[in-house]
Amino acid sequence: MCTICCFASPIDMKAPSQFNLAFFISRSCGLANTVNVKKDQMVDKASNAAQSAKDSMSEAGQTVMNKAQGAANAVKDATGMKK
Repeated sequence: MCTICCFASPIDMKAPSQFNLAFFISRSCGLANTVNVKKDQMVDKASNAAQSAKDSMSEAGQTVMNKAQGAANAVKDATGMKK
């Protein structure tokens, strides 16, 4: 007697049709688990890429704001408007 992953009760391995069915189902269960793992990995990669893009854009925006503030201060200094 042998227990296959998707079966709650042991399968009689002497019966060829039961063995073939058990083998097919166990392979299907394994494939389904593999697909779920791959899907989860792809979702994680996409999420990480989106977070990285968000962080990069935030840093770029901060750099632009700092340069604009520096330029505004330079104009104020040049024109004597800075107090």
